[in-house]
Amino acid sequence: MKDIITLDYGSGGTKTARLIEEILLPALKNPALSALGDGAVLPGSEKLVFSTDSFVVTPWRFPGGDIGKLCVCGTVNDLCMTGGSPRYLSLSFLLEEGFALDDFREIVSSVADEAKKCGVAVVTGDTKVVERGKGDGIYINTAGIGFQRVFLPGQSGILPGDRVLLSGTAGCHGAAVMLARTGLDTGNLVSDCAPLSLLSCAVTEAATVRILRDPTRGGVATTLNEFVEHMPFGIELTENDIPVEPAVEAACGLLGLDPLYCACEGRMLAVVSPDSADAALAALHAAPGGEQAACIGTVTNRFPGQVTLKTALGGTRLLQKLSGQQLPRIC
Repeated sequence: MKDIITLDYGSGGTKTARLIEEILLPALKNPALSALGDGAVLPGSEKLVFSTDSFVVTPWRFPGGDIGKLCVCGTVNDLCMTGGSPRYLSLSFLLEEGFALDDFREIVSSVADEAKKCGVAVVTGDTKVVERGKGDGIYINTAGIGFQRVFLPGQSGILPGDRVLLSGTAGCHGAAVMLARTGLDTGNLVSDCAPLSLLSCAVTEAATVRILRDPTRGGVATTLNEFVEHMPFGIELTENDIPVEPAVEAACGLLGLDPLYCACEGRMLAVVSPDSADAALAALHAAPGGEQAACIGTVTNRFPGQVTLKTALGGTRLLQKLSGQQLPRIC
């Protein structure tokens, strides 16, 4: 029987990594792509940063945002994670026959509002329409271009003793979207969808930063596993230090989810040198959206290539990459 693509391959976890490592990289390998960052840094007299993303979230409107806001923030954030300043976006729609024009107007208005807030211009795009039943309402693809503001060494620059920072609470986006999808009352739980421009600038100006990443598909746990994969160091997290909103804990308990594997769309992981960690946290706390930033762990020589969690009960738990699809169609 032939292997086929399943929803697990879109999880951001081990199946996604298999597609990248076994099919995409061997066929397309080049230095910019092989870095496997949120975006690519392109050489030249003035280095460009470039990223692309597609958005398939359902429902398209969720507490705290919609697919229009999400597509702008998602692409802007990927550019920020490369140390870049976002400037230009492309915007392409794949619409299903029967999608309401009023809903489309609302989404386009959301794109325009968020682009203005982020200081980026939508400069090119495309629209396609497929027959009824051959889409799911609306999909959006974006690409983003900006200019490199600061060099970040990435995974190879991480050293034992470095501190791991999280810019806010974990798992809000995934929990909010999943509750909205099930029709349950979300109460005061809203997505964390937001641009990371100010926070990324604040931390890179205040500290020696090794790597930045926004923990989208697969959440905090999967993203940190990507940091330590095939490396001679590990990361130890402390459960009590990881900020999680009570509403997220309650939602995850109800749905059988783990906040550390739930997507974030307005949070940032930063690995910084130990001597600049306090300055980094102070800078994050002073920036809008970073008030709940915390140091959640340390890079260590113990358990190379692994992410471990010191639990609230005093035990140690191994956090692996997401192995399947915890939340399909989340971003």
